[in-house]
Amino acid sequence: MEKYKVKFGSKDVVFSVEYRNRKSLGITVFPDGAIKVVSPIDTPIEQINQKVYRRAAWIIKQLDIFQQFQPKAMPRKYISGETHYYLGRQYRLKIIESTSKGINFKGGYIEINTLDKTDKVAIEKELKNWYRIKAQEKFKPIFKKCLKKIPINNERKEALNFEQATFRIVNMPKRWGSCTSAGNILLNPQLIKTSKACIEYVILHELCHLIVPYHNAAFYELQTRLIPDWKELKKKLDLSVWV
Repeated sequence: MEKYKVKFGSKDVVFSVEYRNRKSLGITVFPDGAIKVVSPIDTPIEQINQKVYRRAAWIIKQLDIFQQFQPKAMPRKYISGETHYYLGRQYRLKIIESTSKGINFKGGYIEINTLDKTDKVAIEKELKNWYRIKAQEKFKPIFKKCLKKIPINNERKEALNFEQATFRIVNMPKRWGSCTSAGNILLNPQLIKTSKACIEYVILHELCHLIVPYHNAAFYELQTRLIPDWKELKKKLDLSVWV
């Protein structure tokens, strides 16, 4: 699909165009940053460019909103004394050279038993695997709790069968969470490093999207009703250095 570009101030708005048998032109901004214009057949590209330019401020705002869940990467050395997070609390690593592998909490430390304490790649892999296991374990009850908060008198909720809704742990370098049109919630395993309140916020945010797909007034009304302090939680995630 061919790409087009409109200049708006110092920013370039890059978008694709799909022509359909319809009367009006629509613009959709996707979580991955893609911008798609669905236009009536035979609409001149000049006219499409004008519409995109008029909506550029809104488009950029939507992109900024989607970026709110982008974890901020921190370089790691995986050595004893280095600080790592788990459920919103700080722990120091203690790397122990041992004939067996395993991770334990002990005295405010995350103890990593490894065959070679100089093998940073192996230590990183072991820690990430442990985080992923803990994410699956800890997210499950929080997800069930969040499901119960979703309003039941909603046709879309019934159509998506929320009672059977579930989540999957998926590595997402630029997102805390996401959802699919089929009603699947995807969660970044890095969320296990945040507080339970932040985890609940991300899950509820994505569940709200299953009822209201776009960031519009209805979406924020629902999110505010379910998470009155979501702005404070969002700030914590924005300032996070957990990854």
